[in-house]
Amino acid sequence: MQRPRAVTVLGILYIAMGAIGLVYHARELRAWHPFPYELAGVCLVRVLAVVAGIFMLRAADWARWLALAWILFHVVLSAFHSAGEAAMHAAFFLLFTYLLLRPQSARYFRPAGTGPTSPLPL
Repeated sequence: MQRPRAVTVLGILYIAMGAIGLVYHARELRAWHPFPYELAGVCLVRVLAVVAGIFMLRAADWARWLALAWILFHVVLSAFHSAGEAAMHAAFFLLFTYLLLRPQSARYFRPAGTGPTSPLPL
């Protein structure tokens, strides 16, 4: 099955967001002593975005759930900042949820041989 355009765009977007953020924050790792565990956590979150993007492009169903969890995590974090930031992240979450859970995307992430037209296992 051909990948839906929305999944392609979101996969590339997650890879780009994760990679850019990782490069930005990884530069700070060398300068800190003792080891900055909170900064390492930020870098881990960025790596998760890259992993979600790559595997969404490869039709891994778990990757779309990781991508939604990633943006939901940012909604929760932004709730501790400004209301505008929280609203923007919430809007992104709603948009990404719609794009990743609509029927075209669900069919793309469904494993081959499953679905309403596949034979039932005996």
